[in-house]
Amino acid sequence: MEALMGTGVALVTPFKKDFSIDTSGLERIVEHCIAGGIDYLVVLGTTAESATLSKTEKELVKKTVINANAGRLPLVVGIGGNNTRAIIEELAESDLEEFTAILSVSPYYNKPTQEGIYQHFKAISKASPIPIILYNVPSRTGSNMLPETTLRIARNCNNVIAIKEACGDMVQIDAILEQKPTDFMVISGDDFTALPTVLAGGAGVISVLGQGLPNSFSRLIRYGLQGNSDAAYEIHHALLNGMHLIFEEGNPAGIKTIFEHLGICDAHVRLPLMDASPELKVKIKHFLDTLETAEVSHS
Repeated sequence: MEALMGTGVALVTPFKKDFSIDTSGLERIVEHCIAGGIDYLVVLGTTAESATLSKTEKELVKKTVINANAGRLPLVVGIGGNNTRAIIEELAESDLEEFTAILSVSPYYNKPTQEGIYQHFKAISKASPIPIILYNVPSRTGSNMLPETTLRIARNCNNVIAIKEACGDMVQIDAILEQKPTDFMVISGDDFTALPTVLAGGAGVISVLGQGLPNSFSRLIRYGLQGNSDAAYEIHHALLNGMHLIFEEGNPAGIKTIFEHLGICDAHVRLPLMDASPELKVKIKHFLDTLETAEVSHS
């Protein structure tokens, strides 16, 4: 699906000082991403702190992004979890008209077998009225969806169109790329594997850093898709420190610090997460200043 090629971003949910949703800040983030060349937006993923949002708040986030986007970019919505029946019920109750696909995470905490993961996604595939992007993130779920399971789902479930692969292991990513159906897309779920994944035949990335630095990150991926590895790696190396810094104290504390520095929204996160420490904020500011200096010298 060409609409989901390139750079997608997993949008944060900005909060005010009282921890209510900052809808104006979210609108500014959407504009920042569109102006910076991002290809599509992912709503209510992990980075959105969706685990701490009520059902009403999730609807507010979706409505805010839909209205701010105004049909300009494709939208993906996170609908996943570790209760298969509840996900099927949510799919039946959700208005998905404005969304190109859903992003559904491999079940967490329960630690199902590979057969359990397969049957989970098979059931969701039967229930979903729109295409599905699988999401494998072993560091969060406690279990790894192995390449053979991913490939089995891809071959047997026609509306499963892609995987957001955040295993951080290029050997595993290469195994999927080597054997996947022609029209099945492999999307990097880690900023630091985005370029290697694209150069190996992947379709792009769903990025965290990309929403803060959309111009640089979207150029990085475009160069990679064009096979211009020298230009792509130059940007990759310039951004690499930032890719690591934003996760140093957990996501999305780091990326929200970038937005705060840019004057787009405050950096508050909800418990049990904590705002970035003063020390990390200094390091992120130094990274941004260094990046800005480098970009000026190249212009």
